[in-house]
Amino acid sequence: MIRFGIIGTNWITEEFLRCANLHGDFKLEAVYSRTDEKAREFALKHKATHVFTDLEEMAKSDVIDAVYIATPNSFHAEQSILFLNNKKHVLCEKPIASNTTELKKMISSATQNNVLLMEAMKSTCLPNFKAIQENLDKAGKVRRYFSSYCQYSSRYDLYKAGKNPNAFNPKFSNGSLMDIGVYCIYPLVALFGVPESITASATILESGVDGAGSITMHYEDMDAIIIHGKITNSYVSSEIQGEAGSIVIDKISRPGSVMVHYKDGSTENIAKDKSEDAMFYEVDEFIRTIKSGKIESGVNTHELALQVMGVLDEVRRLSGIIFPADSK
Repeated sequence: MIRFGIIGTNWITEEFLRCANLHGDFKLEAVYSRTDEKAREFALKHKATHVFTDLEEMAKSDVIDAVYIATPNSFHAEQSILFLNNKKHVLCEKPIASNTTELKKMISSATQNNVLLMEAMKSTCLPNFKAIQENLDKAGKVRRYFSSYCQYSSRYDLYKAGKNPNAFNPKFSNGSLMDIGVYCIYPLVALFGVPESITASATILESGVDGAGSITMHYEDMDAIIIHGKITNSYVSSEIQGEAGSIVIDKISRPGSVMVHYKDGSTENIAKDKSEDAMFYEVDEFIRTIKSGKIESGVNTHELALQVMGVLDEVRRLSGIIFPADSK
């Protein structure tokens, strides 16, 4: 049984707990919130024994083995390092850090303390992503990767009304690329590696974050095209186009339907699973890695996290997206 603490009491934490509680080796032991009232309310709801309003106290405690971090992106590195340095395993929401400099420090802390650091990117842990990996050859020589993920943010109306929600505040190292585009980039890099070159542009809002963007990545014998956004919706499938056929993916962030369309007109359904409990698989990967005595996931590896973060850094540079965290 792995005893977890959680940092962050938002909707993603609720979904994480719903899925994690399906795992026989998961136990929620502690909850952190800035206010005691909210921590106790959340702990009571989810049957956690301990509450904390001090992160250092939580990190030093002996009531947890691991922590799930779901705070704004700009806090990921500092909070992760605090827990890693106190010998706690860390499952950190995507994007795992603000930039490569932060991520390297996080990995160094994990290595020095012999504990697991894993990015909570659910997509690459899903059975249907594994199906894509296993059946990639059916597309033949791959010539193009196309991914569109645009989802109108529930916070955008607040932003347009003159408010300053976290989702559109560069102080928190977020925006369309970091919150949405990363779902398109992660599978690309996992499947095909780091591109040789990148071109990118973005719609920069007055707050300084990107509301939407477009990216083209060039490989030796293929291109990748990515469209992402938080200020519009998209209903277009993603594709891996090859000379023998195309693999059509209904939703890149959580593939439900995965079909191979062969050039002769025939089709093949290669999807393995349509579970609504998508976050279960990242929890399973994290717990299995801990129980095996390893300090690095074999799926969401440190190297993959660094490669993706390097792409994010370059796209931000090309698009003119700068975070306060970049100057630290």
